[in-house]
Amino acid sequence: MIDESGLLLAPLVRRSLAPAGQTPVLRQRARHRDKVSLTAALCLSPRRQRLSLRFRTFPKEYVNNVRTAEFLRALLRDLRGQVIVLWDRGNMHKGDPIRELQQRFPRLQLEWLPPYAPELNPIEQLWNHLKYAKLANFAAEDAQELNQVARKHLHRIKRSPSRLQSFLDAADLPFM
Repeated sequence: MIDESGLLLAPLVRRSLAPAGQTPVLRQRARHRDKVSLTAALCLSPRRQRLSLRFRTFPKEYVNNVRTAEFLRALLRDLRGQVIVLWDRGNMHKGDPIRELQQRFPRLQLEWLPPYAPELNPIEQLWNHLKYAKLANFAAEDAQELNQVARKHLHRIKRSPSRLQSFLDAADLPFM
């Protein structure tokens, strides 16, 4: 399962605890249009039934079909045997770079999620956890700091099999 997302420099403001009468203030000095784009894959080994997380971050950039093809190519280097990719119908999952990759790697099989069904994609749970739990109320100085903090959290998540399993369990996939 593969999906993309983005993190904005403007903090995602959530309820927080503070001493009475001392309202927390989030100061943001960075340009509000800067962002960090992300792409991630939750990989399930059919033999070992083991989950792993692979990801890439793109500070101040967007994920397009060229970057998606590069990410898939890296996955194919790391994963053995048949690789079945389950993803949504985003434009970054279509086009010549993806078709060329399919032709070069016959072991790559692409399957589409139904339209407008984010609840079926476990990676959406990863994005929710990252944005609404780990990075809530975080005001980065710039895109590089946001990228560094996001990568730190993604590496921690990557090392937590129970957290990865919770993302898969939360998805309403009929075959899981």
